[in-house]
Amino acid sequence: MAETIHVEVVYARPDRQEVASLTLPAGSTAGQAIEASGLLARYPEIDLTKNKLGIYAKLAKADTALRDRDRVEIYRPLIADPKEVRKQRAAEGKVMKKGGGEADA
Repeated sequence: MAETIHVEVVYARPDRQEVASLTLPAGSTAGQAIEASGLLARYPEIDLTKNKLGIYAKLAKADTALRDRDRVEIYRPLIADPKEVRKQRAAEGKVMKKGGGEADA
């Protein structure tokens, strides 16, 4: 019998998380696991040329060879740049602090 590995492919949407458990031939890649998972057919918004991939939260490429019990993660694009959001929050905080002092009596 050929050697096999067991992996999971996950894709999180805002409303739910999809997890596909697979048994693949040893030496399979992250891209092959995603293809075999059926997630591409269920979620046409997944574009492997645009969506980033990871294995246990570490960025990986589609041609990365998998090991037994790896979890392949398909990341959605960010809708806001986290750095910009922090800058906006900091700017809003400064504006509030300027006018937020107590009046002298």
